[in-house]
Amino acid sequence: MQPFLITGNIFSFLASVCTAVSVVKRSKTDFMYWQVGNTIFAILTNIVLLSYSGVTTNSVSLVRNVLAYKNKLSFITTAAILGISITLGIIFNNRGLIGILPVFSSAGYTLCVYLTKNEQQLRYALIVDLSLWATYYLYIQAYPSVITYTILNIWTAIQIVRNLKK
Repeated sequence: MQPFLITGNIFSFLASVCTAVSVVKRSKTDFMYWQVGNTIFAILTNIVLLSYSGVTTNSVSLVRNVLAYKNKLSFITTAAILGISITLGIIFNNRGLIGILPVFSSAGYTLCVYLTKNEQQLRYALIVDLSLWATYYLYIQAYPSVITYTILNIWTAIQIVRNLKK
């Protein structure tokens, strides 16, 4: 395996760990804290694996996650984040149709983070988000994220069912 793939997969694994921790958090603040860590490592993954739509999408998502963590996400900032993310994601896409997945995923997740205060609804959005990113990461060969995100989708579904029973 080439050194850049090893490095990219190490960052991919670290991003996945942060996402895994976020899934079990009960408050939106704790959830978003770990999502900030996920996004930082995802940016590094995409830089190393030369996936520019992933870099730009995650960079804008980092701003969104920090604002959501600080509970400062307004309608105007959400609209700006959506516009910037979609525009930059399309402009810097170097992966063809598959490069649109992070853009679509980020846009949907941004809307959900803004519109809901409910961690259960965030988990639903997370399943969609993780599925799209897992597909994308398979294409760019970030295998720890593919495996981890698949496991996290199963774990998130279990958490959804557990919370529904309460």
